[in-house]
Amino acid sequence: MKRPPPREDGAGSGGGDGAKKGKGRWGGGGRRRNEQRLGSGGGGALSLAAFANAKSRNTGYNPALIKKQKEFFKNAKLISKYKRSKKQQNQSSNPPPFPIPKEGGDDANNASKLHSKKKKRVAPSLNEEYEKKRAEDEKAKKEREAIIQAKREERERSEARRRDLREKMFKKTKSGQPVMKYRIQHLLETALESSNK
Repeated sequence: MKRPPPREDGAGSGGGDGAKKGKGRWGGGGRRRNEQRLGSGGGGALSLAAFANAKSRNTGYNPALIKKQKEFFKNAKLISKYKRSKKQQNQSSNPPPFPIPKEGGDDANNASKLHSKKKKRVAPSLNEEYEKKRAEDEKAKKEREAIIQAKREERERSEARRRDLREKMFKKTKSGQPVMKYRIQHLLETALESSNK
């Protein structure tokens, strides 16, 4: 099939000067736009000035800037949410102040006097309680220290006994034989202890 020749009035599908957009992918408007972008050379090579202008034209699309703006808006949203919740928390935690009747000035004075008397009554009992607790703690501490000291002394005594016994058991004569006197004495002592139990 042969294509029909392009019409001179520009109404064909080839696109001419682009007064009417043609149907399909390669419409006349696109061609005209391309020609403007590439320069008026009509499809020839691109001039250096046209190339520089095409490259330096700002499209407004900057992914880094878009990401930064999204992050900024997200942070602003979170901050406003936090401030709102903080405000609500402050309102709920602060109860309304207790109203003091101002009709009778004496009532207000009496109420303050009662509060001061209660505080005076409470303070000595708290002090006494604190002193008792402190005395009990110090007493318990002294008892613990005494027990620890007794255990330490007992351990030192038993270690000294063991050291003496060990020295006696390892004593040797001039010829290198073990001294049997201490060993026999130890055996007798252990036998007597076991028989007493």
